[in-house]
Amino acid sequence: MLAATSFSLIIPAIEAGGGGIKGAGITAIGIILGGMFLDFADKHSPHVHLLDKREEGNKSSLARMWLFIIAITIHNFPEGLAVGVGFGDENVSNGIILAIGITLQNLPEGLAVALALVREKYSTKKAFTIALLTGLVEPIGAFIGLMLVNIARPLLPLILAFAAGAMLFVISDEVIPETHKNGYERQATYGVLIGFVIMMFLDVVLG
Repeated sequence: MLAATSFSLIIPAIEAGGGGIKGAGITAIGIILGGMFLDFADKHSPHVHLLDKREEGNKSSLARMWLFIIAITIHNFPEGLAVGVGFGDENVSNGIILAIGITLQNLPEGLAVALALVREKYSTKKAFTIALLTGLVEPIGAFIGLMLVNIARPLLPLILAFAAGAMLFVISDEVIPETHKNGYERQATYGVLIGFVIMMFLDVVLG
């Protein structure tokens, strides 16, 4: 996800912004705005983290199942947004690279969601349904990202960078901390390195 964000969102954002200091400046603003948006959503939306059961956001009387769903929705929406924006800049290879990277991350994530719900005494059928529904947020995010680019094409550099910032927040706040739990820091680090190499080759081949 980190490699896909770098190659298919941040670099295209700099190029679309005119390159140089100007492109980097626009991209930096977009990244900060995207990160702040996700931070705001994370702080103010009531949700429960699946693995350590931490409750965050405003207090709510919602059932724990719905708090799980909100947590994954917060996580998955920017991923879908990034894919939609990636396809929306008329460079299909960027969208494909993002879609592949996010899919590789979503396969074990979906399994982890389902297993966590089963551990919480949900039936297998209900756990599968919830995991599936949380994943359906991504096509919605992708559609919104695609529409944003088509409606406001002059803002493309900022939109690309905004999606990148949202993705970076998810990666740093959720994904990396989870991969480094229980003494798996080294394996997780090699996973990041391998991911970068794979996405680099995909960028070369598809670009």
